[in-house]
Amino acid sequence: MANCKLNLFPICILSVFIKFGTFIIVGKPIVPCYFIFGDSLVDSGNNNKLKTAAKANYPPYGIDFPHGVTGRFTNGRTQADVIGELLNFDEYIPTYSTVTDQQISKGVNYASGAAGIRDETGSHLGGRISLDMQLHNHCTTVSRIFKLQQNKTFTNGYLHKCIYLVNIGSNDYINNYLKPTYYTTSHIYTTVKYAKVLVRQYSKQLKTLYDLGGRKIVVFGLGPIGCTPAEISNFGIDGESCVEAINDAVKQFNGNLRSLVDKLNLNNPDAKFIFINLTSIALQRPGLGLSNGPCCEVRADGQCIKNTHICPVRALSIYYDGFHPTEIANTIIATTSFYSVSPNDASPYDISHLIRQ
Repeated sequence: MANCKLNLFPICILSVFIKFGTFIIVGKPIVPCYFIFGDSLVDSGNNNKLKTAAKANYPPYGIDFPHGVTGRFTNGRTQADVIGELLNFDEYIPTYSTVTDQQISKGVNYASGAAGIRDETGSHLGGRISLDMQLHNHCTTVSRIFKLQQNKTFTNGYLHKCIYLVNIGSNDYINNYLKPTYYTTSHIYTTVKYAKVLVRQYSKQLKTLYDLGGRKIVVFGLGPIGCTPAEISNFGIDGESCVEAINDAVKQFNGNLRSLVDKLNLNNPDAKFIFINLTSIALQRPGLGLSNGPCCEVRADGQCIKNTHICPVRALSIYYDGFHPTEIANTIIATTSFYSVSPNDASPYDISHLIRQ
């Protein structure tokens, strides 16, 4: 049985029955369960009851989602939602804040807007559930599953077959390193050193996930944060298309993270970690002709103003607000993560290959 006192705190769109806004489920899920960790890119409502500015439980968020406003930071489905559909789950994975014993064995979404690898990340916005705390919550979940199944050998094997998605780290830049009036990290570390410090902590957290039974782990790299409408507005682009200094910092983090995934695979031969190159996926499709501006009117923190006017055709925009992708962008990211188009998209292979390991 899982011990929740583990050392957690020092520790192209393809033809696969998918079209925009609709997915056809055929048969049972490909894997028994699916666990989601991360930030607002994959949060589906865990922040709704927190005292924080980082919540999306108001319109115009959710305008194209089947269940309306849920706390998802986009107009429709998140990347994690689409991957869940590709895994053949017939329902969206419930949030940790709402999951029941009847649902828990299919998976849990722990993600939290403004959360980071570092515990202090996003604190100026209010409450959030850091990755360390998400792992603590998962430890509690694993204990609940052991109690429900009452067969240690079966449960261990069951958890080993599940998919674990981790998409976090953006806020350690957006809501930490790039806000020197709130946080000291940019005064202490160069971008090179900060990337190393972040990945060193991330390494311990991914090892904790392994210790809790994770064997098929999808690790997302960071996207081109310097190309988001909010950071372009905050820092300016000086004749470039994006804030290149920010993208250079992200590149350093991604390089270290990809090397970490290789090391984790070498040191844990009974597990399979894969790296999703979000920057490659985002930047290799300039011919799509999508708008780079926010679809809604945004607040100073980059989120949509409540009940604001939005662009009439969301499928023509990359970003819904100052930071978060639209459903169409999320669909492209998720589908390419599942069935990679280029060798640069996923390493050592994509999610479709991971589930067959």
